Amino acid sequence: MPETTQQEAAGRGLWYGFAAYGIWGLFPLFWPLLEPAAADDILANRMVWSLVAVVLLLVVQRHWGWIRPLLRQPRRLAMLGAAATVISVNWGVYIWAVNAGHVVETSLGYFINPLVTIAFGVLVLKERLRAAQWVAVGIGALAVAVLTVGYGRLPWIALTLALSFATYGLLKKTVGLSGLESLAAESAFMFPFALGYLVYLQVSGRGTFGHAVSGEYGWGHSGLLMLSGVITAVPLLFFGAAAVRVPLSMLGLLQYLAPVFQFLIGIAVFHESMPPARWAGFALVWAALAVLTWDALRRVRADRAAVRARTAAAPADATAGPVPVRR
Repeated sequence: MPETTQQEAAGRGLWYGFAAYGIWGLFPLFWPLLEPAAADDILANRMVWSLVAVVLLLVVQRHWGWIRPLLRQPRRLAMLGAAATVISVNWGVYIWAVNAGHVVETSLGYFINPLVTIAFGVLVLKERLRAAQWVAVGIGALAVAVLTVGYGRLPWIALTLALSFATYGLLKKTVGLSGLESLAAESAFMFPFALGYLVYLQVSGRGTFGHAVSGEYGWGHSGLLMLSGVITAVPLLFFGAAAVRVPLSMLGLLQYLAPVFQFLIGIAVFHESMPPARWAGFALVWAALAVLTWDALRRVRADRAAVRARTAAAPADATAGPVPVRR
């Protein structure tokens, strides 16, 4: 591919990445719009309408060939079921936390997620960490201790989000499906449970979809609940478009956009309290991420230098002539 074309593709990929992580970062502004629906009502609607949205996307793309081979692999199906369960926990806690006024703590969960992912690599995949990664994990552990003091409790919302999303990432890595395919399979797993729960909410009088209550919410509320499926699928499409156009190191840096936006929204829009101890804890988390980012960029530069060295040596090897055969 010509260099100009590669640069254009990388430029588009960068904007796709900004769009994906930007939308994820702005989610705290959307979920309060769905009140007075409770978190469980919002979650069930999100699951149902996510499947509707992703099926429409698959129809448009005519992308069905991956389904039949998947159905013949019980182990991958079981892992997808586990991934669907874990991401449902993540979504449910996140929606509840945002609407309960804990936006800053949700951002903390996604700030520490890379550290938890590294810990999983050691504990589950038996990976060996470099010295800088050990330093980052140690600083992250210290940050959790400081934040526990600052909150007067273990920051369970942040830890639940980080642990569930890291587990989800580990399962997705093992299954090996694209973002859109994975969302389709996971939504299909959870659809019967979510739809059944919505029926239960309607029967018990707790459901808000398809209702209008004077002075509280109108029919637009049902439209917003349906929209939750679209805003779940769209950033995944942007992310998939970015992943094939920009280096993994760049995606690793872009992932911090979402918790940065969430943190700023919690402070500037919802005016959540940030006592000195919480600032100290967040500062430690950011320090850990700075160490992690520096180490990752250093590793990328070293790998590129090694590739350039091999490329430069290749022509010399090629012109050296055939190696004499001893008889």
